[in-house]
Amino acid sequence: MTWDEVVNSPFLRNLPFKIELNGFGQIVMSPRSNKQSAIRSEVGFKIHRSKKRGQIIFGCSTETSDGVKVADVAWASDEFMAEFGEVTPYPKAPEICVEVVSPRNTKAEIKHKVELYLAKGALEVWVVNSDKEISYFTHAGQIEKSKIVPKIKL
Repeated sequence: MTWDEVVNSPFLRNLPFKIELNGFGQIVMSPRSNKQSAIRSEVGFKIHRSKKRGQIIFGCSTETSDGVKVADVAWASDEFMAEFGEVTPYPKAPEICVEVVSPRNTKAEIKHKVELYLAKGALEVWVVNSDKEISYFTHAGQIEKSKIVPKIKL
């Protein structure tokens, strides 16, 4: 399938799953828990409060070398939004992409997503675990704190 077909399919609307495409155009669905949803909301709110500019995007789709991946939360600068607007999926990753880890995610899967978002232009990828601990990644590897939103605490 293409991402346009996924987005416009009446059969895939209102599912309680995060939907992505793998590199073969196959749908990958991940169930969402209320805890994960609450963490996503908290992360988005805290980034928005800190940055005051740009756009928070929940369920941000980006075309990667391994299909369309959907960041749980993303922050896109005003410049990014001016260039890409509401294009779906984005051909480039927003500056910050956040993955909230579920018990079903493997370390290899999360590592792969971090690499994919960075390869598509993200400046930082945040990985948030169920204890609300954040790991930050850039092209240089893991860093101690965000350089874009340096004072965030969940």
